[in-house]
Amino acid sequence: MEQKPSIPKGTRDFGPLEMSRRNYIFNTIRKVFEKYGYQPIETPAMENLSSLLGKYGEEGDKLLFKILNSGDYLAKIDDELLKEKESLKLSTQISEKGLRYDLTVPLARFVVQHRNEIVFPFKRYQIQPVWRADRPQKGRYREFFQCDVDVIGVDSLLNEVDLISVIDEVFSKLNINIVIKLNNRKILSGIAQAIGQPESMMDITMAMDKLDKIGEDKVYEELHERNISDESIEKLKPVLRLTGDNQSRLNSLGELIGSTDDGALGLEEIHTILKYLKPMNLKSPIEIDQSLARGLNYYTGAIIEVKAQDVSIGSICGGGRYDNLTGIFGMPGVSGVGVSFGADRIYDVLTELKLFPQEAGALTKVLLINFGENETPYALNILNKLHSAGISAELFPEPAKLKKQMKYADQKQIPYVVLIGEEEMKTETLTLKNMQSGDQAKITVDELIKKVE
Repeated sequence: MEQKPSIPKGTRDFGPLEMSRRNYIFNTIRKVFEKYGYQPIETPAMENLSSLLGKYGEEGDKLLFKILNSGDYLAKIDDELLKEKESLKLSTQISEKGLRYDLTVPLARFVVQHRNEIVFPFKRYQIQPVWRADRPQKGRYREFFQCDVDVIGVDSLLNEVDLISVIDEVFSKLNINIVIKLNNRKILSGIAQAIGQPESMMDITMAMDKLDKIGEDKVYEELHERNISDESIEKLKPVLRLTGDNQSRLNSLGELIGSTDDGALGLEEIHTILKYLKPMNLKSPIEIDQSLARGLNYYTGAIIEVKAQDVSIGSICGGGRYDNLTGIFGMPGVSGVGVSFGADRIYDVLTELKLFPQEAGALTKVLLINFGENETPYALNILNKLHSAGISAELFPEPAKLKKQMKYADQKQIPYVVLIGEEEMKTETLTLKNMQSGDQAKITVDELIKKVE
């Protein structure tokens, strides 16, 4: 029996309806990016492994998809190395390239490589797929899209304000109710200093970042496992238990960590961002979350995370400030701030809440029914007028039974069907059927164009 074709685990096919809906997400995001002055770039699917290795830590390096060198890639390999069967050592000899793991390292490489051509501050966006050799599971894929937007080469906190405004507008246009969580890496450093464990900042923040997922007691257990003393944990408890509005939290944090250098600076930056945001009239609430760390090592200032309010799902957007992105490629001191929109999770939220507009499921807006040879030239003339007006329309390719043509329109979610018979040709009118309501009406071509537009 012939085996059916398949695709690799962790990858997906997208049919016309899914692609139409995904494009609705991408187009919405892209329009907002460009409205705020961000410019598109694209980078190759593959990068030199020398650009990728060592940028994501030991675990991240294991998740890189490596590409075998072309030709006889084993010809120059030493026999002793082959006998050792050490895959990691061998892979660097037979593979010089790999699929990109994210869009951040390619951005750093792009900025360094093209620094003489770029206008700084460099406001860029990038919507492309990335690949990770992860274990596939629900919500985790080996190939997925990232929608990144960054400002490179300037320290101003106005850029954080700009990106928060972008986030607010994107999700407002998608009709998703969100909360924007805000923290600062310097505040986290100040917390570690205030409890007498500055050298254990990473251990403390990694545990704190799980507060929403595992609860306070489990966080304390993890801190014990990471050799944080009971005395330090006791000092940490008031920080984790902070409640109230943003001003109350900032006041409490000021009392707890305001005497530390990093803590004072982090609080000042948060106050400045909130002051700048005040006249912006955002639709989404901003919430200070002193436990937010996002588990990433390279944030140096603001940390941003977005949660959907009406669906139980992880973060659907996040990012922050990083002060030395290009340092990994020998160009130190270039600051940046950026966020990434999770297209797949956004898709899941829109699907669960049934928020996709009807037009996001249909590329064709009008179907002309084919009644046969006599009506075809007239129908083609109407079709041409619709196309000239920029309306997506099609004529059914054969004079099939009306039921079959209507079923075609229904299955493709085409909102309007036009019937042109002998009477319509004589009166120079069309019979328009609204596929959603079932209503029918006589209408002229010009009226049809106005209605569909």
